[in-house]
Amino acid sequence: QVQLVESGGGLVQPGGSLRLSCAASGSIFSINAMGWYRQAPGKQRELVAVITRGGSTNYADSVKGRFSISRDNAKNTVYLQMNSLKPEDTAVYYCNAPDIVIMRPGGGTRSLEVWGQGTLVTVSS
Repeated sequence: QVQLVESGGGLVQPGGSLRLSCAASGSIFSINAMGWYRQAPGKQRELVAVITRGGSTNYADSVKGRFSISRDNAKNTVYLQMNSLKPEDTAVYYCNAPDIVIMRPGGGTRSLEVWGQGTLVTVSS
């Protein structure tokens, strides 16, 4: 079974910083793109940032220049550094890997999408 486990959420004042981590575990052969999404109360889940295995990144306009996504392929971990946080960044942040290649017990591989359980980020004074 493959899991994504997020950590690093919490309460921070406006203008502050937080670093989220998401570690994948299980019988993983490889992980292609990894990303962070967020869902604020009463709103739809939205993409925050995504990073390919090779390190190419893409960000939502609302976080460009403030957030930075990175990954450590050896540790199957993705990070989200969030700076200059605003109250509107308050949300549950979810880690996503849309294409994790896993090893099958009987041999061979298969691809699946996995979501983390989410971590709450609250930006408030």
